[in-house]
Amino acid sequence: MSEPYPSIAQCALVAACLKVLLFPAYLPLREWYFEHTSEWTLDYPPFFAYFEWVLAQVARLVDMSMLKVYNLEYDSWQTVYFQRSSVIVTELLLAYALQLYEIAGSSDTPRHVAQLTYLHLYSFVDSATTSKRAAHAAAISIILSPGLLIIDHIHFQYNGFLYGVLVLSLVLARSKSTLLASGLLFAGLLCLKHIYLYLAPAYFVFLLREYCLSPRNIFKIRFMNCLKLGGGIVAVFAAAFGPFAALGQIPQLLSRLFPFSRGLCHAYWAPNVWALYSFADRILIYLAPRLGLPLKTEALSSATRGLVGDTAFAVLPEITPRTCFILTLFFQVIPLLKLFKKPTWDTFIGSVTLCGYASFLFGWHVHEKAILLVIIPFTLIALKDRRHFGAFKPLAVAGHVSLFPLLFTPAEFPIKTVYTIFWLVLTLIVFDRLAPASSKPRVFFLDRFSTLYIAVSIPLIAYCSIFHSLIFGKSYEFLPLMFTSSYSAVGVVGSWLGFLVVYFGS
Repeated sequence: MSEPYPSIAQCALVAACLKVLLFPAYLPLREWYFEHTSEWTLDYPPFFAYFEWVLAQVARLVDMSMLKVYNLEYDSWQTVYFQRSSVIVTELLLAYALQLYEIAGSSDTPRHVAQLTYLHLYSFVDSATTSKRAAHAAAISIILSPGLLIIDHIHFQYNGFLYGVLVLSLVLARSKSTLLASGLLFAGLLCLKHIYLYLAPAYFVFLLREYCLSPRNIFKIRFMNCLKLGGGIVAVFAAAFGPFAALGQIPQLLSRLFPFSRGLCHAYWAPNVWALYSFADRILIYLAPRLGLPLKTEALSSATRGLVGDTAFAVLPEITPRTCFILTLFFQVIPLLKLFKKPTWDTFIGSVTLCGYASFLFGWHVHEKAILLVIIPFTLIALKDRRHFGAFKPLAVAGHVSLFPLLFTPAEFPIKTVYTIFWLVLTLIVFDRLAPASSKPRVFFLDRFSTLYIAVSIPLIAYCSIFHSLIFGKSYEFLPLMFTSSYSAVGVVGSWLGFLVVYFGS
């Protein structure tokens, strides 16, 4: 079986070269979660702070001035090159995890190949080749993801490294012999970035069912496995939070990690249910007098809806954190019931994806960048059959278009637009050719929705990025953001509903 071309390593190297073209004294531990010289305070868990501390040991050799907390807006070329290089280097973990995913995706061989008939062997080899090509295409689409390019290499963060940990954990969950390692690695990921708590319910149910309970009798507990998993998780969290617990700083740390004083929606609405809710409220402001609806005038000035303070709605009822929590939990529990009943790896990845969907669509103060929590796990199973691919298509478009407002300067427009459109066209064409037929009938309404939805994206991008400013100048600046967010929300919600049908119909 010939190796697919180009390889993941080759694609990672090309991506790194492209990202290189985009290059144009550390605090005591006791002060990490109290420092507020800059508005960008530490609001990640301790393992990420330790990760930054390690980077600082190298950074001090490059340019000591970048480590001075009070040195705001400092951007020497040494600082820029070091920071962007560190993102590229740490992202190699993602390439490694995807390489393992590709190998695992094509290694499900029968134990007694010699006993197969010639016809069955030919069929198996053909199926294995298709499976390997599908895994290879999925891996390359992630390593070249415009989402990671926009967020990590232009907007600047370390999500490639973090998603590398996630993908590695998901791949390790594929084998019973590495289930414990998968669980402990995910525990470490939670201590790096707590947004992955969104996916924790799926991990809990899967590890409980596959590692802690007997596969033949769910009422029989594997006590030794429970001890190893529980003890390992306690050890991981003790290593992360222990020093801060000893200093009595856990309440301060948690206040940074969970700032519930922020509003329902971010300044730029993440494309979720609350974006559509906010959009409906804006429309009802103009219709309220004609419909005789009461209007809360004090909410009319809430244009950014959640940059700081509480989100206010002028016509629709207010949404509370408790409402968000209940809706999120409800729509997470539904797929977890199937996972508990059928704990296969595909079902696990599907439930991880749906937990990400629920948290993104119904969560409190969700950031638009969290859409990658849905896109990346979904990509791993998007080529399972054409029904999965059909649900994936609108998500791929909506999720990446929703990230465009993160880059708003004229110089960034051609980079984000050309690269994203090229990636979408190439990915969707390749996925369309590789996705096998499903054993169950497809929902053609969803296919038509996807086609129409994708067609609308081009004029929307053109209007929001070019024509709006030509027509209105600096007036109505929030309008393109509202259109982009609402359009993307329709795609994410449509994809979620489509995947729910696929998940429970498989």
